[in-house]
Amino acid sequence: VQLVESGGGVAQPGGSLRLSCAASGFTFSNYRMSWYRQAPGKERELVATISSTGISTDYADSVKGRFTISRDNSQNTMYLQMNSLKPEDTAVYYCYANYKNPFTQAVRDYWGQGTQVTVSS
Repeated sequence: VQLVESGGGVAQPGGSLRLSCAASGFTFSNYRMSWYRQAPGKERELVATISSTGISTDYADSVKGRFTISRDNSQNTMYLQMNSLKPEDTAVYYCYANYKNPFTQAVRDYWGQGTQVTVSS
């Protein structure tokens, strides 16, 4: 199983970045996918979540209206479009996959290795 993030880097305040998360080794279309982030000295926090079909999304208040989560199940890839970036968006961004078996309630989850996003002038 692999989750590989890419697209991080340095952006100026007000700028944009697009993160990608390429999945392999599991049935991507069965999994709810999320982006988390962790800034230095802070706890990891949920940024955005998308349902397995892509129909339902949810965002942290701090990124609503600026970030957009999406997925392409045919490509086993999830995205995070980040616009109007702020210095406080600086963090390592992680891809997270989660599945709960509806019959057994067993949970499987996986994390990516993270990609650094730095917003600075």
